[in-house]
Amino acid sequence: MDRPGHTLSAQKGREDEQELTLRPQQLDEYIGQEEIVANLRVFLQAARERNEPVDHILLSGPPGLGKTTLASLVAREMGTQLRTTSGPAIERPIDLLVLLNSLRAKDVLFIDEIHRLSKTVEEILYPVMEDLAFDRVISKGMKKGAIKHKVQPFTLVAATTRGGSLSAPLRSRFGILFHLDYYNAEALQKIVTRSAGLMGLSIDQGGAHEIACRCRGTPRIANRLLRRVRDFAQVESAPIIIQELARAALDKMGIDRAGLDRVDQRILEALIHRFDGKPVGIATLAAAVHEDASNLEEVYEPFLLANGFLLKTPRGRVAGPQAYKHLGLTIQPDLFS
Repeated sequence: MDRPGHTLSAQKGREDEQELTLRPQQLDEYIGQEEIVANLRVFLQAARERNEPVDHILLSGPPGLGKTTLASLVAREMGTQLRTTSGPAIERPIDLLVLLNSLRAKDVLFIDEIHRLSKTVEEILYPVMEDLAFDRVISKGMKKGAIKHKVQPFTLVAATTRGGSLSAPLRSRFGILFHLDYYNAEALQKIVTRSAGLMGLSIDQGGAHEIACRCRGTPRIANRLLRRVRDFAQVESAPIIIQELARAALDKMGIDRAGLDRVDQRILEALIHRFDGKPVGIATLAAAVHEDASNLEEVYEPFLLANGFLLKTPRGRVAGPQAYKHLGLTIQPDLFS
């Protein structure tokens, strides 16, 4: 008999694999972020015509918007290999050097969460990005000193959810900078419809629209909600996911009409009721809603800020006017004056 933890891990693994199958396999299949895709197509074509690697690319924006997908598409469009790692995985300079030495000409190196690189690793990355070389220092034997090592021409595609945390020297070494924004409902409805087709599900426009409106403007969340709505449809023996079914399923999961889940709702209720609408520090707010502070900043805050549910002030976080309106509450006089 499987242990509960093992069963949950296996289920997550299957869903991660399914998420990979839902990703676009070529740039023409990518839905949304039209300006970024159009510009990227030009940069890729120009690089191919010059027979050069495309310039280094920095992708910033909240999680789940398609940064990893874009990195894989860059490699596909350039006909090269994609090597994937993350900032936390590159703990020591030697980890980076081994990775760089393994690259072939025109390979694409994708570093997720690049804002989490250590200062020491960053300083090694600078000359490699500019000059395709790094100095290896030898402190023993007859060959003491620095030996220059060359690496193959490559493209670094880096992703970050905290663009403001990148050092200026690192940011300046990227020739292409893209910021991914939240998707609108129309693009998300197309994504949900496409994903349902790949999963062998029947869904009408109303069902796809309901999911699109409640997924926080994020394709990854849209696909996750689609899988959960599919579960409700299966248990209810529904042949097609219609709007009423999707709405009922999402309501039962605690996803409201604005896409706010129970954590979002706890955040807003704490700001308004527990702290009487007064500014609150992130650590205090995190403790009040029993969440990790970094998780609040990276996962929940961006959407709440972008949609006026939350405001950042010099003294701390406060609930925005949209939060009061959404919860049907009266704003205190002069609160935002």
